[in-house]
Amino acid sequence: MKITNVITALVAMTALTALGQEGAIQDVKRGAKKAGETIKDGLETAGEKTKETAKTVGKKTKETVETVGEKTKETGETAARKTKEAVNGTGGTTRKTHHKSRKSASKAKAQTTEEQTNRGADTAAPNPTP
Repeated sequence: MKITNVITALVAMTALTALGQEGAIQDVKRGAKKAGETIKDGLETAGEKTKETAKTVGKKTKETVETVGEKTKETGETAARKTKEAVNGTGGTTRKTHHKSRKSASKAKAQTTEEQTNRGADTAAPNPTP
């Protein structure tokens, strides 16, 4: 009977150890499952944040491109207007300058002719030498 009691005690101890290990295994499974869910939730949150950030960056980029486009258009229009003004303004100035120059040249020519006429009347014409 002593051997039977020892065997029974050993079987009982082995069974309790196995049940204890089974409980430990179940705890590990639950912990792993919980950790997996936490990781999954974290990844989903990170994915959502990344998506939101990408949308925001896209929106800001679009706004920047539109602003740059508008500024470029305005700059082009301003440059065209200034060029047109310069061409129109310069053309008029050139005509006026040319007109004044011609007028001055005519006036100078008339004075020179007048002076020569006056000089010719005062003095005798020089004799050409043969």
